[in-house]
Amino acid sequence: MSDPRDAPEPQVLLEWYDRHARDMPWRVGPSDRARGVRPDPYRVWMSEIMLQQTTVAAVKSYFEAFTNRWPTVSDLAKAEDADVMAAWAGLGYYARARNLLKCARVVHTEYGGVFPETYDALIALPGIGPYTAAAVASIAFDRPETVLDGNVERVMARLYDDHTPLPAAKPKLMDYASALTPEDRPGCYAQAVMDLGATICTPRNPACGLCPWRSACRAWTAGTARDLPKKTPKKRKPTRFGIAYIARRVDGALLLETRPDSGLLGGMLGWPGSDWNDAPEEAPPIHAEWRSIDEEARHTFTHFHLRLTVKTALVPMDRTPERGRFFAVETFDPAMLPTVMRKAFNLVSKP
Repeated sequence: MSDPRDAPEPQVLLEWYDRHARDMPWRVGPSDRARGVRPDPYRVWMSEIMLQQTTVAAVKSYFEAFTNRWPTVSDLAKAEDADVMAAWAGLGYYARARNLLKCARVVHTEYGGVFPETYDALIALPGIGPYTAAAVASIAFDRPETVLDGNVERVMARLYDDHTPLPAAKPKLMDYASALTPEDRPGCYAQAVMDLGATICTPRNPACGLCPWRSACRAWTAGTARDLPKKTPKKRKPTRFGIAYIARRVDGALLLETRPDSGLLGGMLGWPGSDWNDAPEEAPPIHAEWRSIDEEARHTFTHFHLRLTVKTALVPMDRTPERGRFFAVETFDPAMLPTVMRKAFNLVSKP
């Protein structure tokens, strides 16, 4: 790109976005924006929190369920913790749900239910980091903040044919993205560059022939687009082991406990169990004759693989648990559980 005429032009991307913007339940499209419709900061914030490390396809149903049940940030702020955690079950990365409530309550009590507009004020809120603060400020309030997610990183690495491996490349990619962020329509531009990465400049087999920035892309010229961005090889994930105890009372009630707020699956309902480590110790929550089932419940978290031995027991009505409490069968819904706990339940529920 020695010729400055070939530099990426934000306006070219915005014109592409005006024709090809994805339709999403939390988005105000370019035609509505042109008519003066403003995005709801609550919906923008909610979507960005849910989309962290989760796909658009997985988020849509959760987003619609949350915003139908709690249509404003003040509604969410007044919700019971257990209800929100149960509604989040299955979406993963449960610290996000705890921070979602903390943030909603700060916005409700300290800002009167109105999200602040600036990056500095947004990043001071619980659970909002640099990316989310920039995304909400840009998309909801049309401020020229630089949004850098995985899609944008990929687009920038290819535009500039930068072979520095991630994560070391992040500062350079931020500089590239910042230089391109326009003062005009920055919210639409932020969504446009993310859409470009998600639909055209994809990780594998990018559709370069359809890209509005193709002539400005150094990697396309060099034939290296499929090789970028480079990534530092990941370390092999360790495997941890644990025990999950599923006790059913003779009336059908099931023994569950709320996990501690800190740590993985914090604040979620789950089966009482052992610690997760190399050699878990027995920690039954109630005196019973426990039997191990033949299969393990297996799940992969961000930093490790987990293999759970699942033990079951039938207990009489008059026996008191040392941990947790019994849930009547008519009030129990497996959807209340995080994925790994549902996997354990599914194993014991097989016909």
